Amino acid sequence: MTTSRPESVELPYTGAEYLDSLKDGREVWIGGERVEDVTAHPAFRNNAGSIARLYDSLHDPATSKKLIVPTDTGNGGFTHPYFKAPRTVEDLQAGVEAMTEWSRMTYGWMGRTPDFKAAFLSTLGSNGDHYAPFEDNAANWYRKAQEKVMFIGHGIVNPPIDRHRGMTEHKDVYLTVDRETDAGLVVSGAKVVGTGAAVTQHIFVGSYARIPENGKEFSAFFIVPMNASGLKIISRRSYEQVASATSTPFDQPLSSRFDENDGILVFDQVFVPWEDVFCYDVEKANNFFVGSGFFYRAMLHACVRFAVKLDFLTGLLAKGLDTTGTLDYRGVQGRLGEVLSYRSVFWGLIDSMVHNPTPWPDGTLAPNGETAMAFRVLATSVYPKIKEIFFKDLGSALIYNNSDAADWGVPELRPYLDKYIRGRGVPAQERVKLMKLIWDAVGTEFGGRHELYEMNYAGNHEQIRFEVLQAQQATGKFDEYTGLVDTCLSEYDVDGWKLPHLHGPQSPALRGR
Repeated sequence: MTTSRPESVELPYTGAEYLDSLKDGREVWIGGERVEDVTAHPAFRNNAGSIARLYDSLHDPATSKKLIVPTDTGNGGFTHPYFKAPRTVEDLQAGVEAMTEWSRMTYGWMGRTPDFKAAFLSTLGSNGDHYAPFEDNAANWYRKAQEKVMFIGHGIVNPPIDRHRGMTEHKDVYLTVDRETDAGLVVSGAKVVGTGAAVTQHIFVGSYARIPENGKEFSAFFIVPMNASGLKIISRRSYEQVASATSTPFDQPLSSRFDENDGILVFDQVFVPWEDVFCYDVEKANNFFVGSGFFYRAMLHACVRFAVKLDFLTGLLAKGLDTTGTLDYRGVQGRLGEVLSYRSVFWGLIDSMVHNPTPWPDGTLAPNGETAMAFRVLATSVYPKIKEIFFKDLGSALIYNNSDAADWGVPELRPYLDKYIRGRGVPAQERVKLMKLIWDAVGTEFGGRHELYEMNYAGNHEQIRFEVLQAQQATGKFDEYTGLVDTCLSEYDVDGWKLPHLHGPQSPALRGR
C-alpha cells in the first residue's frame, strides 16, 4: 500500500516513475551493443529495480517513518532528509537515520544510491555565495532535487591514462570546455568511473584534480541529463548479467542485484545550458568540494553505508564460523572481536560527525571535518583486514560447495550433498546457501571489485593521507600537538624539574640505590 499523490504537490518519484524516467533514449553501451532499455537489460535491470524499491519505500507507510521529512521549499511536499540543508544536529541525525534505513535495504552493498548525491545537492541550499555568479542555479537545483528526490550520479575523476603528465597536456582526453555560447557551454572529453551512471537520471560533472591557474577550460562544474546529445556511457563487464546467465540468486545473491555498474563517461560536444552550471572559475573549482561542504557530507553518507556494510559482514562472519564449528576457538573469537571493534569505530565516527558539526556561514551545519577525514583514511585499511579474516578463519569452507542450485534437484546427487556438505547443526542446503552468500561478498569478481572500491573510494591512497596533514596544518591543530610536546620539554632540563610542585633529583651518588 502506498500513499496517495495529490496532483497539486510535487512529490518524490515512486519506483515506477523512476524506472519510466530511465527510458529516455540515453546512450549506454555494453558487450558491443547499445542498450535500448536499461530497466529491461540483464546487465542493469536488477540494479535499477533495487533503486526503484528505495523510491517506493518513501511512499509506503510501513517504511517511510524514518525516511521522509517536510520539504523546506514551500511546496508542501516531503523529501528524504539528506536532501535538505541541515540547520540543527537533529537535522543531521535525521539524515543519518534515513541513510541507514536505505543502506540496510541493500545491506551496505550499494554506495551510489540517490542519497549519495544529496550530499552535494543539499549544499546548494546553503552558503549560496559560494556558487556566485551561479547562485540562482544552485537554488533552483536545490528545490528541484529535493522535491523529486532526484537520482544524480557523478563523474569527477580524470582518466588514469598517463598521470605523470600535466592536466593541460591531456586536453584531448580530459573533459574541457570546447567553446562558450550565449546559451551555455559545449564540452568534450572523458570522466571516470561513472559508478551507477547507467541508471541515474542526471550526472554531476566536476574535477577532483587540482586545476592549473591557466586551465579555465577544465573548471566547469555542471549537471546534465543522462540522455544529453553526445553523452555516452561505455560500461564495464556486468556482474549482474553474468550472474543471470550462468548462475542463480541462490548461488550469487549479491552480484545478481547490487552491481552498480561502472562506466566510462564520454562527452562528445555535449551542450550544457548556463542554468545548469555551478562553477566556471579555476580558484573556485579548486576549492569546490570543501568550500561547498560537499566533501564533509559525502563522507558522512559513505561512513553510514560502510558501517551498515560492516554490520552485515560481521553477521556473515559470525554465522559462517558457527556453521563450520570454529566459533568457540579462542583465536577465532579474538579476530571476530577485532571485526566487531571495527564496526563500532565507524558508528562512533558517525556520531562524532553529527554531534560535533561545523557551523557554516549561513547557519547551516556541516559534519565534523576532522572525523570525516579520519573515516576516509581508516576505511581503506580496515576493509582488506576484514576480508583477510574471512579467508583465514573460513578457509576451504568457502569453496567446499556444489556448483549450482540445480544440483539440489538431481535425485542421484541429493543424498550425497545432504550427507557430505552439511554444517554444524544445519542441513547441507542451508550451509551452502550461507557459504555462497559469503563467497559472493568476498570472493567473486563482485567481491573483488568491492575491495578495490573501498580502498579507493575517497581518492588516491596517499593523497587522502596528505590531506589530513595539510588540513590540520592549515587550521593550526597540528601546531597544538607539537606545542603540547614543547610544553612537556620545557618542564625539565639537565639540572632537574622546573616545576615547583615536583621534587628535585637525587645526587648522582644516590640514584643507583
